[in-house]
Amino acid sequence: MEQPSLFEQQGWASPLASRLRPKTLEEFEGQRHLLGEGKILRRLIDRDEVPSMIFWGPPGVGKTTLARIIAQRTSARFVDFSAVTSGIKEIKKVMDEAETARRLGQKTILFVDEIHRFNKAQQDAFLPFVEKGSIVLIGATTENPSFEINSALLSRCKVFVLQALSEEEMLHLLRRAVTDPRGFGTRRVEIGEDELALIAAFANGDARTALNTLEMSVLNGEEDEQGIRVTREIVRQCVGKRSLLYDKNGEEHYNLISALHKSMRNSDADAAVYWLARMLEGGEDPLYIARRLVRFACEDIGMADSRALEITVAAYQASHFIGMPECSVHLAHAVIFLSLAPRSNAVYLAYERAKRDAQKMLAEPVPLHLRNAPTRLMKELHYGEGYEYAHDTAEKLTAMQCLPDALKDKVYYRPTDEGAEARVRQRKEQVDAWRKEKRASLAREQKQKNRKGEHTDE
Repeated sequence: MEQPSLFEQQGWASPLASRLRPKTLEEFEGQRHLLGEGKILRRLIDRDEVPSMIFWGPPGVGKTTLARIIAQRTSARFVDFSAVTSGIKEIKKVMDEAETARRLGQKTILFVDEIHRFNKAQQDAFLPFVEKGSIVLIGATTENPSFEINSALLSRCKVFVLQALSEEEMLHLLRRAVTDPRGFGTRRVEIGEDELALIAAFANGDARTALNTLEMSVLNGEEDEQGIRVTREIVRQCVGKRSLLYDKNGEEHYNLISALHKSMRNSDADAAVYWLARMLEGGEDPLYIARRLVRFACEDIGMADSRALEITVAAYQASHFIGMPECSVHLAHAVIFLSLAPRSNAVYLAYERAKRDAQKMLAEPVPLHLRNAPTRLMKELHYGEGYEYAHDTAEKLTAMQCLPDALKDKVYYRPTDEGAEARVRQRKEQVDAWRKEKRASLAREQKQKNRKGEHTDE
């Protein structure tokens, strides 16, 4: 005798995420930057002018659901195709069916999930059918299409970037799941806002994860005649991580990033790796951490070791490509490098000094000799007159003044003797000394010319 599933025991025929799948754009959660009133994808759908396109975004943001809604809105035949289980033979079969439907006047939307898993030959098989309009191809990928999709196919598709759901959007989805008859609306489910917020934080922008976690929490809730009560302890057991109490929008978020930043600044690699782990295991977006590391590379290390910027940008890209949990090692690599690299905040201080002057003197005109003169009128107005091209000199330097007169001889960048910046300092001192001497020499020459002119006049 076949045992009923857990869902059937509770009176639900299928998982919550499946039951609650949106059927209209109005029900669709997130992606307001594409689907809000007047936004580009919304206009294309409303006008039934949907092109072949690639949906690029993290898991659980609605790529498949959106493709189904588009097919329904445009009265097209919808074919769901998986790159994991299909090959050239299956592609040709589907293409033949689509061509037959086209001749009968019916449009076919072919949705290819994980299209990046297709090899070049498989991707090329779509090209002729996309070009002649047999199909509207909608591919979904979690990988960067620039690297994973053939350039020939990519050039025929519009790329739309789908974003992870915000916690606010996630909370709205979870509240609807509790009250919607397709969700738990037919049963009285008692669950607090704090518990929903915990699930939303755990899901990290993935709607499917959020709904699955909510469902598991409800199925394990305390049931009586009144309904089902979901406690915080039940939710904590379902998410399975004590550290998920970490609030990405609250004080602890800022405390932890501050601890990471200051540990690196203090060259404490062990503490820095610990605070990194606390954030990642708490559900923090790895790209947020990576962006902070890129900032740190120039703010706290700068010219003392310019490789810091290269390594942190590489860590950001690696985190973007593969996500958690694999990217944790790339971020740890960057954090340890930054912690042990030589220190200099000279670049940061240079900009802060320049910013103060720039804000006070926003209307200061650009000197005429630094302006381009592409037209005759500009030349007549002396634009570019007196400009000195450094490459024409033996030293590759000129004494030309590049700051406005009001800021003449102002010094913003003051290099330190730390790491590679010691060489930068030496070079800057040489350039400054040469320029000072050259200007003094030119001033002496000008004085002599002026005196000769005076004698001539007499």
